[in-house]
Amino acid sequence: MKLSIKGKQAMWAYIFIAAPLLFFLCIRIAPTLYTFNLSLHQWNVLSPDKPFVFLQNFTDLFQDDVFWTVARNTAVYVIGSVPVGLLISLIIALMLNSIKKGESFYRMLVFVPYVTPIVAIAWVWRWMFMKQGGIVNHVLGLFGIPQQPFLDSTTQAIFVVISNIVWQNLGFYTVIFLAGLKQISKTYYEAASIDGASPWQQFKKITIPLLNSTLVYLIVMATIQTLQVFTQVYNITAGGQGNPGGPLNSTLSIVLYVYQLGFKSYNMGYASAVTVVLFVIILLITLLQLKFLTKKYDS
Repeated sequence: MKLSIKGKQAMWAYIFIAAPLLFFLCIRIAPTLYTFNLSLHQWNVLSPDKPFVFLQNFTDLFQDDVFWTVARNTAVYVIGSVPVGLLISLIIALMLNSIKKGESFYRMLVFVPYVTPIVAIAWVWRWMFMKQGGIVNHVLGLFGIPQQPFLDSTTQAIFVVISNIVWQNLGFYTVIFLAGLKQISKTYYEAASIDGASPWQQFKKITIPLLNSTLVYLIVMATIQTLQVFTQVYNITAGGQGNPGGPLNSTLSIVLYVYQLGFKSYNMGYASAVTVVLFVIILLITLLQLKFLTKKYDS
């Protein structure tokens, strides 16, 4: 069969799309569907029997005190790190956008934490906040402040992890904010200045509305990343008994709990049920954020 030029273009388009589509189906979709299937079974790796239990794993999950603890911890991670991280990043981006010389150098400095291996930074954080020998307690001692337990505390350890998450992501958020600020024409600010608008009025009426799409993107991405926090918790608050999650599970996140269930207890069915719940939470939060935060402005 002889194809027309458009037919040949379409054929090659499908051929080029086929490879990434197949990769996406095999790497993303298939494991997701398999996880849904596992969540409906009592699937223990060490047991030859894997009976179908329908929603029993979900029923057990909602009666699991540890699950509610990790859900609360994960919510604290999101609420404590996303707004603070975005606010600091926006301030840094505004400062970088206003300087005339050396912007590239300062932008590189700000971006360095993001390209630094998370595990390495997490262990530096762990050393900084050690009760004995930590540099933070040493600095506090210089001002006469008593030593703090930090990582050994059920109330302080989670905020140590949050500070690491905020610091690690500052560079990425700042660069994205800066890219958004560069897209705003200076003529808007010049016209507003002529009309007598103050810097705060210009920020409120020009910068924030025209930065809305960037802001929505960062809020959604930051929330999704924080809901899946794992590496920082695992490396910073692993206790002396080798059980990451802080004292009394005070820093244990949902993803780390899934890891413990699946690869420590070998209870894949229950771990999959927790994963499905996390998937639903992320989906709902993302949809709500897109619905209520996305706004259209007349430029």
